[in-house]
Amino acid sequence: MSHHHEEFEPKSKQQLKRDAEAAQALGKALGALPAPHFNVLVASQVLPEKLCDALVEFRAIKAHEGRRRQLQYVGRLMRDVDTAPIQKILAEFERSGHVASAQLQDIERWRERLLAAGDEALKELLQIHPEADAAHLQKLIVSGRKEIIQKQPPRASRLLFRYLRELLKSA
Repeated sequence: MSHHHEEFEPKSKQQLKRDAEAAQALGKALGALPAPHFNVLVASQVLPEKLCDALVEFRAIKAHEGRRRQLQYVGRLMRDVDTAPIQKILAEFERSGHVASAQLQDIERWRERLLAAGDEALKELLQIHPEADAAHLQKLIVSGRKEIIQKQPPRASRLLFRYLRELLKSA
């Protein structure tokens, strides 16, 4: 059993600082993604729940100082996250560019319409996609609205996005 001895060497201060900066830079990049891309990232479940919520909050903060503080928090959370799958998704966004964007914006528009004007939008969606699970969608819409009203983390809203993504992909 030959072990590389660097595994046992603590990281240097410089390395830790570089890691922290890289984590924060990645966090900042995620915070700056266009909404549809951000939603796909969230729906893909590569981000831990806590990080998701922190990023959602970061994206909502307008004040410079508040953003700076929240970004530091995001950076701290990022340090414990395996960033490889995140990087992979970001690279996919780069590659697929506008095609993906158009499709994502379509999903986003449906989600917003379902959450805003539920029954009408749902009826229309079910006409286009009769294979959709109406009861499941109804449940997600109701929960999603409640989250918005009660300012809760958008769990149902994320599930709704994920469901729509699957549904509209099959088209």
